[in-house]
Amino acid sequence: MLLVTDIRENLQTYKEGLQKRNFKQPELLSQAVELDDNRKQTQFELDNLLAESNKLSAEIGELFKSGKAEQANEIKAKTADLKQNIKSLQDQLKSDKERLEEVLLQIPNIPHSSVVAGAGEADNVIVSQTQEAQHKEGLPHWELAAKYDIIDFELGNKITGAGFPVYKGKGARLQRALISYFLDVNTEAGYVEYLPPHMVNEASARGTGQLPDKEAQMYEVPLDGFYLIPTAEVPVTNIWRDSIIEEKQFPVKATAYTPCFRREAGSYGKDVRGLNRLHQFDKVEIVRIEKKENSYAALEEMKKHVGNILSELGLVYRVLHLCGGDTGFASASTYDFEVWSDAQDRWLEVSSVSNFETFQSNRLKLRYRTENGTQLCHTLNGSALALPRVLAAILEHYQEEDHIRIPQVLQCYTGFDKIELPNQ
Repeated sequence: MLLVTDIRENLQTYKEGLQKRNFKQPELLSQAVELDDNRKQTQFELDNLLAESNKLSAEIGELFKSGKAEQANEIKAKTADLKQNIKSLQDQLKSDKERLEEVLLQIPNIPHSSVVAGAGEADNVIVSQTQEAQHKEGLPHWELAAKYDIIDFELGNKITGAGFPVYKGKGARLQRALISYFLDVNTEAGYVEYLPPHMVNEASARGTGQLPDKEAQMYEVPLDGFYLIPTAEVPVTNIWRDSIIEEKQFPVKATAYTPCFRREAGSYGKDVRGLNRLHQFDKVEIVRIEKKENSYAALEEMKKHVGNILSELGLVYRVLHLCGGDTGFASASTYDFEVWSDAQDRWLEVSSVSNFETFQSNRLKLRYRTENGTQLCHTLNGSALALPRVLAAILEHYQEEDHIRIPQVLQCYTGFDKIELPNQ
């Protein structure tokens, strides 16, 4: 959530930033300033009445002490209207604050100056690419999964529904190997491992920006007021909600494996074949909390970290800097990583690495202490990595005529170097 003081000081710049996003309601910025003016005026009037009430209370007390009870009671009677006005202004102030927050929650983050304008993914900027993407003859991963009996999509459909696959045998072992490998690489890079809850309350979902923006994509448990997490970013970042971090604690670095749950409403066609788009999937996340002056260096470090993992897996990948129209609601700057699918002839997104600046920390009330008081932290997160499409790319890239090779870096985790046909 944006700070209204920042909106007031940078109104024109923020309007230009929202144009990069093609945001259709830039007038909300001016509305926020106007509502804040109303809040300030109400607060001013309330403070004056409270001061007058305190003055009269002291005067009444002195009169009673002096034995002038009649005079004291006369003044006391006159304070009834004053109390009613105070109550009315307190109610008004509460309403002013709620209306201001309601508007602020509808405004997305302002893109960083490095983010280009654009309507959608076609306008994203390719930052780097490891090598030329080429078609490789072979089966798509969903056919390989059936051929080698390692992932059963129909069984998942029977148990739950479409988008809930069942991994089995060496497929399950490979899935577990990827999780362990990602966590080990992350912890070696200084990220502290957490195992958080897989459901969060409304305050946590609101704190990281899932509410009120992504309700349609989240699975809800209404009886208990919980949401199934769409990513480990939500519970992990909320570890520091309502916290003040000491400067000596920086950088705060966390990693976590969790299943993730997303409704993915509106997905269809080739985008949902096999592992391309699931309702439940596994992901390893990295989260960082930084001081303002260090956050963009941290973003570049995270980008390099994710790229190194994909290089170790031997996959062809590219990095895109998302344009304003494709950048997520809460993010100020995002890099997407896409791996090349040999058999599908398409790029598959496997990670987003983002800097949210103070957008989340303002909601979270997450600050750090300085010699001059406290300041809002910058929060960052990235997938390192989301498993389904990484697994899909591995199956397609490493397939041979009668087996699938396992990347060298994973063999110590799987305990085998290839997946063979079932009858072998």
